[in-house]
Amino acid sequence: MATAHPAPRPMTPEERKVIFASSLGTVFEWYDFYLYGSLAAIIAKQFFSGLDAGSAFIFALLAFAAGFIVRPFGAIFFGRLGDMIGRKYTFLVTILIMGLSTFIVGILPTYASIGVAAPIILIVLRLLQGLALGGEYGGAATYVAEHAPHGRRGAYTAWIQTTATLGLFLSLMVILGTRTVIGEEAFADWGWRVPFIVSIVLLAISVWIRLAMNESPAFQKMKAEGKTSKAPLKESFGEWKNLKIVILALVGLTAGQAVVWYSGQFYALFFLTQALKVDGATANIFVAISLLIGTPFFILFGSLSDKIGRKPIILAGCLLAALTYFPVFGALTKAANPALAEAQAKNKVVVVADANECSFQFNPTGTVKFTSSCDIAKQVLAAASVSYENAPAAAGAPAVIKIGETSITGYSSKGLPADEAKKKDGEFKKAVADALKAAGYPTKADPARIDKVMVIAILVYLVLLVTMVYGPIAAMLVEMFPTRIRYTSMSLPYHIGNGWFGGLLPTTAFAIVAQTGNMYNGLWYPIIIAGATVVIGGLFIKETKDVDIYAND
Repeated sequence: MATAHPAPRPMTPEERKVIFASSLGTVFEWYDFYLYGSLAAIIAKQFFSGLDAGSAFIFALLAFAAGFIVRPFGAIFFGRLGDMIGRKYTFLVTILIMGLSTFIVGILPTYASIGVAAPIILIVLRLLQGLALGGEYGGAATYVAEHAPHGRRGAYTAWIQTTATLGLFLSLMVILGTRTVIGEEAFADWGWRVPFIVSIVLLAISVWIRLAMNESPAFQKMKAEGKTSKAPLKESFGEWKNLKIVILALVGLTAGQAVVWYSGQFYALFFLTQALKVDGATANIFVAISLLIGTPFFILFGSLSDKIGRKPIILAGCLLAALTYFPVFGALTKAANPALAEAQAKNKVVVVADANECSFQFNPTGTVKFTSSCDIAKQVLAAASVSYENAPAAAGAPAVIKIGETSITGYSSKGLPADEAKKKDGEFKKAVADALKAAGYPTKADPARIDKVMVIAILVYLVLLVTMVYGPIAAMLVEMFPTRIRYTSMSLPYHIGNGWFGGLLPTTAFAIVAQTGNMYNGLWYPIIIAGATVVIGGLFIKETKDVDIYAND
């Protein structure tokens, strides 16, 4: 319900304190959450060493994904508490759970010390982190929004929106700093624990600050009037008038926002290191610089949404992403690894194979043994991060890899003795590697040829899209729901969108690339989701910037 309000006024000292305390605590939570993802390769060796290297890394990534999968359940559990007992105490609990879980990872014995108990405990800690984060964001966003004066909610809550990016940036900086001080060998052995252990200091600061905070005025007013919800879950999801808004908030806002967020930060980093073969340290520095440049735009777009509305900015970001991802990532290839772009243009790689021999290439458990000539050919190219096209062959014909004018006939290992299969495997891999080298395909990006300015400019553009969709989203979600069920109702669509649609983006995109062979095809996932959000949000979502968030009907 829209109503008349006084003109926006300057921020008070109490409001600055609220924003600072909420944002700082949330930065630390994101720092804790992203440490694991940034160190997945090392964690794989430490906690999943009972598996082969490839399977260990996959399991480490799945443990990372587990934290995203449980976020909506944390949103439901802590959202209910927040609507019943208050915002302040609920997200004080969430930061304690997150901080202690992270610290314990830092002192957890490895697989070599306690065997299978190590990865089990690690996964439990990741689940606790995901549950805590599910309750944290909704609490912080609701708390700040309910302290903000009308006409400034976008600007005030935009500070909360910077926290995920700042938390990622902080985790990258602590990791790079520790690596630089103690060296790569020591870091891989024991130094990886340092970023986890120092988080206990961040936890202590956050708890101390949050203990000094007051409950939000909107919740205090509602509690004084005796209007708090006795059953926020039933009201949020059991009544169609509210459930309808929850569903629209998911498919018409947060799903698109989430895939743009994760494409612009996580997938861009993954694409640089995996597809374009830029070394990890250099890629992290590029992303960190782009985050530094782009972060102020969260505040800009949050403030702008107070003037022109939340909806047009969010949907414009989704639309730009859907329209420009293919050319932008193509330009990133030319800037970061020009030799690869040149080789792809001059000497395309094609796998000619009988479709009936080709299996789905995504193998997260590492237990499937591919034996057909098609599967072996695709595995060899995938291992070399080579993008290829598929062409049909006659039934029963062995797969052929065409690299420019060179053709290499594959083989099937089915029924072959182990020694003979190993010999054929070595010969085939050598023939493919030699042909790729002759065709100009690099084994890694040449640092001297990287157009650093262009890479950073492209990454900044991707971050700007992130700031467009993410800067105004907290204010809009808060404004879509009444105070009595706000924490619960806004948290669920946010965390399904960001935890599932967004958090599983790298895994889903990797599966699409592995199946099709084209390193750009993973972009279809965020493009389709963002495009659907533009259509659904444009048709069915109402603008909210003039809503009275103190209303309880």
